[in-house]
Amino acid sequence: MPATKRTQKSLENLDESFIHHLNHTLAEDSASATTLAKYFALSYAIRDLIADRWLHTKSIIFNRRDLRIVNYLSMEFLIGRLLYNNVLNLKIEKHVEELLEKYGLRLEDLIPLEEDAALGNGGLGRLAACFLDSLATLGYLSYGYTIRYQYGLFKQLIENGYQKEEPDDWQKNGYPWEFPKPEEAVVVKFFGRSEVYTDENGWLKFRWVDTYNVIAVPYDIYITGYNSEIVSVLRLWQPKAISEFNFAEFEKGNYEKAVAEKNFAEKICKVLYPNDAFYQGRELRLMQEHFFVSAALQDIVRRHKKRYGTLDNLYEGEVIQLNDTHPALAIPELMRILLDEEGYGWEKAWEIVSKTIAYTNHTVMPEALEKWEAPLLQHMLPRHYQIIEEINARFLKDVAEKFPGNLQKIVNMSIFEEGHIKKVRMANLCSVASFSINGVSQLHTEILKQSVLKDFYEMYPEKFNNKTNGVTQRRWLLESNPPLARLITEAIGDRWITDLYELRKLEMFLDDTSFLERLGAVKRWNKERLAKYISEKLGITLDVDSMFDIQVKRIHEYKRQLLNILHVIHLYNEIRDGKLPEVPRTFIFAGKSAPGYRMAKLIIKLINSVAKVVNEDPVVSKYIRVVFVPNYNVSLAQIIIPAANVSEQISTAGTEASGTGNMKFMLNGALTIGTLDGANIEMLEEVGAENIFIFGLKADEIEEAKRKGKYNPFGIYMDNVKIRRILDMIRTGYFNPDEPELFVDIFENLLYGKYAPMPDQYFVLADFESYAETHKKIEKLYQNPVEWNKKSLLNIARSGKFSSDRTIEEYIADIWKSKKVYE
Repeated sequence: MPATKRTQKSLENLDESFIHHLNHTLAEDSASATTLAKYFALSYAIRDLIADRWLHTKSIIFNRRDLRIVNYLSMEFLIGRLLYNNVLNLKIEKHVEELLEKYGLRLEDLIPLEEDAALGNGGLGRLAACFLDSLATLGYLSYGYTIRYQYGLFKQLIENGYQKEEPDDWQKNGYPWEFPKPEEAVVVKFFGRSEVYTDENGWLKFRWVDTYNVIAVPYDIYITGYNSEIVSVLRLWQPKAISEFNFAEFEKGNYEKAVAEKNFAEKICKVLYPNDAFYQGRELRLMQEHFFVSAALQDIVRRHKKRYGTLDNLYEGEVIQLNDTHPALAIPELMRILLDEEGYGWEKAWEIVSKTIAYTNHTVMPEALEKWEAPLLQHMLPRHYQIIEEINARFLKDVAEKFPGNLQKIVNMSIFEEGHIKKVRMANLCSVASFSINGVSQLHTEILKQSVLKDFYEMYPEKFNNKTNGVTQRRWLLESNPPLARLITEAIGDRWITDLYELRKLEMFLDDTSFLERLGAVKRWNKERLAKYISEKLGITLDVDSMFDIQVKRIHEYKRQLLNILHVIHLYNEIRDGKLPEVPRTFIFAGKSAPGYRMAKLIIKLINSVAKVVNEDPVVSKYIRVVFVPNYNVSLAQIIIPAANVSEQISTAGTEASGTGNMKFMLNGALTIGTLDGANIEMLEEVGAENIFIFGLKADEIEEAKRKGKYNPFGIYMDNVKIRRILDMIRTGYFNPDEPELFVDIFENLLYGKYAPMPDQYFVLADFESYAETHKKIEKLYQNPVEWNKKSLLNIARSGKFSSDRTIEEYIADIWKSKKVYE
């Protein structure tokens, strides 16, 4: 969509705007201003262009009642840096470069000065960010809601091989992309009690009284779409005490009491995912979830009443998508607002809620489904607990009618899990109240229907649908991989930027030797860029002619970084034995472990210990190198992913809901080694078995082995000389002689299940031989650059399905039922 006349005029005055902000917003002059000041001046000037688009979008929101607004509630939005992203989306790169040239600067000088907004952790948050990009690009009205975290997850340092967490103060220099909106603040309530009373009509009613209140102040970030007049709104909620300073207490010398309310409010936004191994951590996390959900719901209700004057048709003007169970409290909160504040009866309130809210599930592992201790929820949110009890009572009556005499259904489907400590099952609550339940890959959705949410599928088959995840090509190709983007555009034009299926046209170059050589040169450029980064940051020199084999993602046992490093040890042993590989390999790892996840942190230490031994061995280091890159985030991913020859997507089959990293690697021409898990299956369908390296057990084979209790990792250890040698090296401290017992727990967890429900619960040893053999095939193929580049090109050409644009259009068609602003 073309820019508005007002925006075009602003673009013509970009130079003046830059100087204005440098002089008047920052009080600096161009001669003495620092590069950081110039970054802010440029950002503010570009922000002015974005503000124009927001004003245009806002006028549409309140003048077009035929448009349903998408509200995406998520604990995370991993948006990455916005300067270059906005420059590309606004299509002003040439203009900006000419402006900066006048001051002796280049755009690439300013981009690294922006801190990544610490608003997320991994795939869940990055998916949410991709969705806002696609919604704006495609021209749909949308809001994202989350918390304005002060420190986010954490900044990861590696000291002596160990992960160390430090606060990630991403706002320390200020953040130019947000607009505070204090006039739109709302009050969020906690604790207190639920009180029954009789209204003027004689009806029994409830009200939530004696509450502890916190103000939620919104900060808006406007997410631009590519060449679009429409922006998506990412609304971040900042908690603020109603009374930040008690002067009377201060005068008495009670200094802690004087700021107690301020401290209470501020702790809500300190970090993403406080450690829930302790009661205080669980309490804070529940507080966070209610805080942003309540603020979001009040905002949605307020906006809808302004648009329509009534909430009777809330579901016609708004749809609320819950990104996993973290925002599940939206269900009782919206019921509370409708019942207690808006005067609706139960049936009408429930109709509104159950036609407005939809639920995306992101996990296939039952133990990962969110549950809250009933006493904790009842204490913090007494009225919500009461509403959940009523929802459950009415629902179980329906279950009893649908499945008469089946008590097991009652037990399985109840929102409450009975036990020593009664718990509230949030996935069950979402499944009861939502009009749509979707998984995020074909396999994942089938597992939900056949296992995790089987009873709900039998009750409500019409609710279930699949929406395979996607990634935005604007961020993950156009921005992250400029030489590849140029090569593609020169070959087929630029329509792929908004229609990724256009990449299919690249297949006409599969036998074009010259084009394949240029594709190889693009990969080498990206490898050199990453090697330069690693040399500067870590002091490690990489061979860019070696095969870059990369696994970057959250560190978790089911993602099986352990399998990868065990294979590296195997290669190390082969080289030490004189069996030299034909292809040199560089193994690159990156990712964060949750601070309280001991086994994952031990795996990080193992990777770094193996890296030290491998990289310092004068013989082995000629053939393999191992690198762990600290503090993985969006900006680092944009450097790492385009450099990959091999993409490691090796989670245990049946554990990864979808994955989006696999799609980013594919889009940038990496070849995937992976299990039949998550979206890998659909990638296989797109490219064909000869263009992806699949190994290992299938999900149904693993489930059968678990069910029959047949899996015996100790037997594999005893029978397989290679595996026994690797594990004995780990157990006896070969890679950490100063602390020889350090990795014993990894050994014992694999063979005896010391810290798990069963030995080797993620089937690392079961898949090892298949994994190692598949790597031999990869090594052989890499020796033929023409064939390698041909398969790389085919992966790029067949990645069209994995655009978040396609995912959003499916959500729109099947769930959200919205319309584009311009059609």
